[in-house]
Amino acid sequence: MLKFWKKKPAPDAVPVAPVAEPAPDSGALVEDTQPATEVAADHPVAIEALEPAVIEPAKRSWRERLSGSGFAKGLSSLFVRHPVLDDAFLDALETCLITADVGVATATELVERLRVRTAKREFADVGALLSALRSELVERLRGVEKPLDVTGRKPFVLLMVGVNGVGKTTTIGKLAYRYKNEGRNVVLAAGDTFRAAAVEQLQSWGTRNSVPVISQGSGADSASVIFDALQTARSRGADVMIADTAGRLHTQTGLMDELSKIRRVLAKLDPDAPHEALLVIDGTTGQNAINQVRQFSQAIGVTGLVVTKLDGTAKGGVIFALAREFGLPIRYVGLGETAQDLRVFDAAAFVDGLLPATIGTAG
Repeated sequence: MLKFWKKKPAPDAVPVAPVAEPAPDSGALVEDTQPATEVAADHPVAIEALEPAVIEPAKRSWRERLSGSGFAKGLSSLFVRHPVLDDAFLDALETCLITADVGVATATELVERLRVRTAKREFADVGALLSALRSELVERLRGVEKPLDVTGRKPFVLLMVGVNGVGKTTTIGKLAYRYKNEGRNVVLAAGDTFRAAAVEQLQSWGTRNSVPVISQGSGADSASVIFDALQTARSRGADVMIADTAGRLHTQTGLMDELSKIRRVLAKLDPDAPHEALLVIDGTTGQNAINQVRQFSQAIGVTGLVVTKLDGTAKGGVIFALAREFGLPIRYVGLGETAQDLRVFDAAAFVDGLLPATIGTAG
């Protein structure tokens, strides 16, 4: 049975949308009119889903967010340990880049270019090389710096895919927050029917942002849920419809085939849907992200990437490896827990966040 939530939070309570039952023998959408209930403090899923939107602190800079990453720490330490520009420094730089998941090919190519320029005495010191390194890194990301444009289609259909634990459902909530603040009408589809907590989490995000969430019972057919959500989005004149899908390993053939089914079902209403298939990648994944992109691209035709969790222990260099291997647009990156920390990818800001500001402040 189809259920439809659109609920504003009650004062002084952490709300979660309750389940409403449609009238007997009715296939129409039912809009719940029951009062919101308060979520108990020991309800971790709902609390986690709501927490990012409760308080929005001042937006922190890219450098503040990325300074704790493995990539940034490694580079800062390198420039402190090796103040002299010589072969040992360049060897250490190559090792640092490889360790940060930049990829062997990219790291080798980049350092060899710098080695040639060093031999020509183009750099007076490591500070001059740092500036050249910045330019080289930014240049490798310019081709994937392509913000997502959700205009031109109504509704614009985003299909979110990825393995378990990458932050996919939370990313959807943050996107809903962003688009709602831009004045767009948004509909969410709870297509992750394999995990009850995912449906509840998405409903919580919908409640917080006053965004309707289309859902069916646990274990329902994911393609059916998303099809119904698109019908609803069209009937309500929504600007954007964002569909969640079950987290799956890229090696799970049956679940990957389901993504192809979702595309076929959506095409019955809109031959071009989904207009964007966003693959969410965990920034801590490392080189395994390459396999994920390859397999999901075969199943659904990935058109863009979201790289999350770059503010923590992530090495971050995998973004360079992905750019080299696939050239897919990196639409957004996750730099923290709040909705504001889902940023439109900015190549220069990203690289500046990884590199020491100056040699004197490195480390």
